[in-house]
Amino acid sequence: MSDTRSQVKFRSDVDVTLVRAAAQDSDVVWAARVSTAGEDSIDAVGSDAADSAFLIKYLARERHGSPFEHNSMTFMVTAPIFVFREFMRHRVGFSYNEESGRYRELKSVFYVPGPERRLVQEGRPGRYNFVEGTQEQYEIVVKQTRQAAEVAYRAYQEMLEAGVAREVARGVLPVGIYSTMYVTCNARSLMSFLSLRTKNENSKFPSYPQREIEMVAEQMEEYFAKLMPITYEAFQASGRVSP
Repeated sequence: MSDTRSQVKFRSDVDVTLVRAAAQDSDVVWAARVSTAGEDSIDAVGSDAADSAFLIKYLARERHGSPFEHNSMTFMVTAPIFVFREFMRHRVGFSYNEESGRYRELKSVFYVPGPERRLVQEGRPGRYNFVEGTQEQYEIVVKQTRQAAEVAYRAYQEMLEAGVAREVARGVLPVGIYSTMYVTCNARSLMSFLSLRTKNENSKFPSYPQREIEMVAEQMEEYFAKLMPITYEAFQASGRVSP
């Protein structure tokens, strides 16, 4: 059997790719105007840009949310499994498909915190902050994380080579192993996600997300801001509260 230490890879980042999108500010406008224009609502889109922007901002401010649901964004996310377990708590307006350890051999890629990752928690749950750790603490985290991953993946490989089913062998793998999933959502559900999974000084309701899921959220937010700039501006103006 080959040396597991040479096989195991470590990384400190996450990847988010926009796979496809049917999402633009005009989607919000025609969805809202159907209430007054009926079958002529689509024809009214684009006739007055300033009026459309005003309408979107009004809807966000007054929390008339359903017009923000008539669009779609699909992302491919690669991150540690523990990030996905937090992510999948968001159920309304989200669809998920994740790679399966039952059907494929999982790759030997594991998460290890980067040197910029704050390690020490201060404060009570729900209102805590993280501060810089010492160099000694960081070295302990890296050493122990690497050792645990190498031992776990070696055990995983030994079981697979012995003919044990993948769904059984995967039980020894830690949640720091990377996985990939597709995530599909609409603007309203994404704004709800961003309000909880980012820490932003402009938020009306402060949130304290785990840094690793915030890294995912930040990349998704960049795509959202480009796809639907007026909606995104309205989201910011309303204190980053989903309508």
